[in-house]
Amino acid sequence: MARRPTRALLLGALFLLAVGLVAGWSLSAWALWQTEVPDGLDPLTVPDSEILSPDLLDEARSYETFLRVLFLVSLVVVIVALALYARFGGRFVRESAAGRIGTGMLLGMLGLAFLWIVDIPFGLAALWWERRHDVSELDYGTWLAENWLALGGEFLFVCLALLVVMGLAGPLRDWWWIPGGAVFVALALLFTFVSPYLLPAQVDAPPDVVAETRSLAEEQDVGEIDVRVADVDSYESPNAAAAGLGPTRRIVVWDTLLESFGDDEVRVVLAHEVGHHSREHLWKSVAWYALFAFPGAFLIAWTTRRRGGMREPTAVPLALLVFVALQTVALPAQNAITRNLEAEADWVALETTEDPDAARDLFAGFSEQGLIDPSPPTWAYALMETHPAIAERIAMAEAWELRAGR
Repeated sequence: MARRPTRALLLGALFLLAVGLVAGWSLSAWALWQTEVPDGLDPLTVPDSEILSPDLLDEARSYETFLRVLFLVSLVVVIVALALYARFGGRFVRESAAGRIGTGMLLGMLGLAFLWIVDIPFGLAALWWERRHDVSELDYGTWLAENWLALGGEFLFVCLALLVVMGLAGPLRDWWWIPGGAVFVALALLFTFVSPYLLPAQVDAPPDVVAETRSLAEEQDVGEIDVRVADVDSYESPNAAAAGLGPTRRIVVWDTLLESFGDDEVRVVLAHEVGHHSREHLWKSVAWYALFAFPGAFLIAWTTRRRGGMREPTAVPLALLVFVALQTVALPAQNAITRNLEAEADWVALETTEDPDAARDLFAGFSEQGLIDPSPPTWAYALMETHPAIAERIAMAEAWELRAGR
């Protein structure tokens, strides 16, 4: 008779634990979501016709439509390919003598190679479209070589991830996801720390860019930040990136940006990237990763139980499918998070430079040179856009100007 109360107490405790975890997750997400963009900011509506000429606007929408369709088709094909691999991939276990963990790593590498082969036609089609519209000058051979090198890095990541997961799943079985999630967060932190040294072809920045970055860093009350220029050989659209943590903090500016825009526009970009560092966006990104890593690891552990859990090599193909499916489902949330951080960096840049005209010219230039649709459809905005729409970014500049009384 004592079992029923004990079971009821256990279920009650588990329920309270689940409620506490959900509440903690929600509170953490709310805290991370907060930015310095003023509450109640009401950006003006900026017509697309004021950003691009009618002919260029039609071309941008046609250009983006093809890439959006290609993205959706590739997404479906990738999921179907992984589903087939999850169904039949376990058969390769019979031919392996690499042991439990070694076989799992081989299955992971095989699945990634299979995925790479499936995705190549879509990448080549996107490059063909970009070259046709003069958005990229990258040749097909270089693209394949760079894609192959990137695959090598992905192989290393998959091998390391499977080594951690299958190693933990041996003694811990289905509970591996708790320490596994912590290990993945630690790896994300390490990757963010060393990321400035992983970006290729960096050269010294011009003295004026270095001086401007130093001045902007002082104005935003952040320590000295290294700035470098990435030599992309004119085959990539203008861009820049903030990378690193603490002593490795760095801003990397594409040489195409310096060649395409004037000093005022470049200053806005530098202020934006310094803003990522001064507002701790890279630390926040790792924290956001942690919020998704633990639930994701739990779902992978739960869905692979019928195949013996992640201690069994036969579960690896299914784990790859679940991992990619979870990433796909989480895309709208992840994109919304990055757009929120980018919007704050835009606002910080406006507060620092006090130059909304340069910001407008910069964003309109991005749209023109990259054939970016200023106002993408809602579904494409949710699934594909990691930055606010060009029309939204220009509207923020106008809202800042209005609030400043200019």
